[in-house]
Amino acid sequence: MSVQMILLPLFVQVLLTIAIGILLAMRRRRAFATGTRYNDIALREANWPKDALQAGYCYQNQFEFPVLFYVLTILALITKQADLIFVVMAWIFVITRILQAYVHVTNNVVPLRGLYFGIGVLVLTVMWIIYIVRILTLPWV
Repeated sequence: MSVQMILLPLFVQVLLTIAIGILLAMRRRRAFATGTRYNDIALREANWPKDALQAGYCYQNQFEFPVLFYVLTILALITKQADLIFVVMAWIFVITRILQAYVHVTNNVVPLRGLYFGIGVLVLTVMWIIYIVRILTLPWV
């Protein structure tokens, strides 16, 4: 697999994070324009409007589980363990993150959001297991 093919899902995940950050900024700006005061939120109080809270929590989520995806992608690239199976699973993971984020910042149907999260967790867990097994069973040079 080419470096570009391996890194493209990671780049899309990064762009998702940036897009949610922009959405968050827009929703918070609108909140200030419609009456939210700095003192209401200065110590991370949950006094933002609902849509700003949704975007904020969605943005925060992008720095939780996806970190394991970033690390795995970099490790798989460096150790030359990223093959077609890795790339397909990486895309599945990223697509579930996109779907989860979309649900989170729109209608926020928790069971649906949880389904996408669960699928992503399962896929990334399998990716890690495959990687660990491959690395531990490599012949010593």
